Amino acid sequence: MKLLLDTHVWVWAGMRPEKLSRHVRRELQRGTHELYLPPVSLWEAHQLGRRGRLRIQKTFPEWIEEMLAAVPVREAPLTFPVGVEASRIALPQSDPGDVFLAATAVVYDLTLVTSDEQLLSCSWLKTLACI
Repeated sequence: MKLLLDTHVWVWAGMRPEKLSRHVRRELQRGTHELYLPPVSLWEAHQLGRRGRLRIQKTFPEWIEEMLAAVPVREAPLTFPVGVEASRIALPQSDPGDVFLAATAVVYDLTLVTSDEQLLSCSWLKTLACI
């Protein structure tokens, strides 16, 4: 299966795996899935660090390198088709990061791993609940 990790799932997998649901932790440890992450997740992580919601003890580039080694992922690039798909998505409380995550999942036909109830409630989006 091709899994797109929501930013918080990626961060938890690398820093606090105990926060992942048992099912998701098992799926990620299985090693048979292709894991993807969009560049917007790096930006979101940086913003969380700047706001003090994510503790990063190193420089951000060093932390990213460490995280990518701990949770190897493939890049799901932000492309023109992703941008077009994002323009079609209306979420009740539109967090731009969530819109781009959903658009990325749709364009690349990926299953989004998230604990975000708003995204989990989208019937048109393939999801794996991390609850």
